[in-house]
Amino acid sequence: MAVELDPQLMDILACPSDDHAPLRAGTPGDPSADVLTCTSCGRGFPVVDGVPVLLLDEAIMPADPPDSGVVGV
Repeated sequence: MAVELDPQLMDILACPSDDHAPLRAGTPGDPSADVLTCTSCGRGFPVVDGVPVLLLDEAIMPADPPDSGVVGV
């Protein structure tokens, strides 16, 4: 089941990490997952009974970290 949150709520939700990046519904591999994914750090935040759990301690770390932009390290 895909995350279905009010579009206005999605406009104001942000990752609780220091970068405060916007969130998107689903994951890159499963757009219908009940997860909100940070567009910057890639952490996934579960949505339980329609309520996003935006706690860093509960976040699902990405399998592949986002590209850091550093080449040849």
